[in-house]
Amino acid sequence: MADKKNLPREMTGAELASMLKSSINFKSLGGLRCPELNLTPEDMQWWRDAKVGMFIHWGLYSILGRGEWVRHNEQIPWEEYTALADEFDPKDFDMHEWTDVAKDFGANYTVMVTRHHDGFALWDSPGSYQGFTSYNTASHRDFVKEYTDCAREAGLRVGLYYSPMDWRFPGYFDPKGEKDPENAKSALRMKQQCYDQVEELCSKYGPIDILWYDGAWLAHSGSDTTSSWLWEPVKLNKMVRKYNPKTIMNPRSGWEGNFYCDEGSHEITGGIVPVPWEKNMCVCSGTSWGWMPNDPVSDFDWLIKMMVDVVCRDGNWLVNVGPDRNGHIPEAVKQRMHEIGEWLRANGETIYKTRGGPIEPVDNVYGTTYRGNEIFLHITDPKAFAGRKLPAIPYTIEKCAYKGQPVPFTQTEDGITVTLPEGLEHEADTIVYITLKENVKPAEEADIYFTGKGDPTK
Repeated sequence: MADKKNLPREMTGAELASMLKSSINFKSLGGLRCPELNLTPEDMQWWRDAKVGMFIHWGLYSILGRGEWVRHNEQIPWEEYTALADEFDPKDFDMHEWTDVAKDFGANYTVMVTRHHDGFALWDSPGSYQGFTSYNTASHRDFVKEYTDCAREAGLRVGLYYSPMDWRFPGYFDPKGEKDPENAKSALRMKQQCYDQVEELCSKYGPIDILWYDGAWLAHSGSDTTSSWLWEPVKLNKMVRKYNPKTIMNPRSGWEGNFYCDEGSHEITGGIVPVPWEKNMCVCSGTSWGWMPNDPVSDFDWLIKMMVDVVCRDGNWLVNVGPDRNGHIPEAVKQRMHEIGEWLRANGETIYKTRGGPIEPVDNVYGTTYRGNEIFLHITDPKAFAGRKLPAIPYTIEKCAYKGQPVPFTQTEDGITVTLPEGLEHEADTIVYITLKENVKPAEEADIYFTGKGDPTK
């Protein structure tokens, strides 16, 4: 019998929400457990240090410009939708455009959608049902190879998004064949396609740093976890590990994964999160992950605040862009990504290679990150911060500084006060550097298993 002391603490989704008093909604709680698939904190270190990534949604749906769910939402006949592959031929597109934007943005990793729920694969995929790929249609290009080559050339860690789900299979909507016995066979063909394609992605394109699953749930009901009876995610991901022993995977195949995902543009509130996690959101309105014409770009200050709120709660920030039908990222998006990159080039030492804490954040006022003997106090509302006392910390402060100039502070057993200069100019994030006499002691990695029971999001 396993030693109970060495087992993860089980925590329900409701407990998570209560503990953190948080707006965070993790996807796919309660995934199957398999210690063999877990990674060590050392294996996860590069990802923890990276902090910022760029997500890319691009496919046939980009031709229509009405979102990546357009085929299903509008019930477009298959003959009409699949004919879009004859138009998917971005002749003047160079993959360096994406990686240049990612580098300019300050990303350390990228995640490209290789195949969304419509089934259209952006690589030379022999395992694709009916050969529905970019390589077999108008462009005759393997965009995954182009992407992985360019990402590595740019020094970016390589992430691949893959959806096990495929709307082309009737078995997806009736996996047990309750309406038609043939649908159960269809579901198994869909499963075989998933295994074949995941193996292709893991074996043909060099080391894959991140495998980002999406859409393992069946019939648009339940969750990734409740659909694991079909996908057998432990078996699937053991195959991944065979090719790439250190690939970091999210939980959305039905296995618990190496990190958790909070998806959408809702703001982040609550405490420091005790497990690896990632905020997934769009740089535009969030109405769609795929390209839409005239989709408004989010406000710069709000995006910086979102990043700060995530990183101060010990998360990573994965920001999505939607290239148009020709693979081009809209100029307004490029400009906003550049502006964020400029901010990171000036302030990145307070973001990259840091950890959230040690002081718990106060929603819409401040949060902290740290590295070594420095705490970086990120103040998003200086007016609300004025006069506040920070909690006491078990470290001795040597100095506090703002823009390289000392600022007054007091430290007592009751807490810390920091006095900002008067007449501050408006900033998205006012950062005070707190230098300590000793290094901050990192928090121990929490070993928590989120059961999904009592999940308030379901």
